Amino acid sequence: MAVTIRPVRPDDREQWATLFRAYREFYRLEADEAVVDRVWSWLADADHEVRGLVAEADGALVGIAHHRRFARPSTGTVGVWLDDLYAAESVRGTGVGHALIAHLGGIAALEGASVVRWITADDNVTAQRLYDRVATRTRWLTYDATPGA
Repeated sequence: MAVTIRPVRPDDREQWATLFRAYREFYRLEADEAVVDRVWSWLADADHEVRGLVAEADGALVGIAHHRRFARPSTGTVGVWLDDLYAAESVRGTGVGHALIAHLGGIAALEGASVVRWITADDNVTAQRLYDRVATRTRWLTYDATPGA
């Protein structure tokens, strides 16, 4: 299967939405079309920080990756944050995730970024096998605080 990685385009809306819904379901997030619409509006807005890549095979979208730049004050550099990475269940293990990460790494290098960074769920061992091959697992833990709490 030949896979092409490219930026998301306006005509990708329906196929992208199907993959994004599946991504959210994978992480047990409540179905919410307002979220799907909002994220698509971000991707469609050239001035928004979130960018999207898609993996295409045989004319169909089989993977998505959302990313954005972030400042790294501790190093005085800018990195690229990979927010969401998803490959359709039917193509997992065929290199789609690796191709998306590699393409994003190329973008980051061209932009002079110092790192491509992402997180994953501690129980997502399938993805971790890929991530352990293409990146360095860090010692940093992630915390979430509720604003105003």
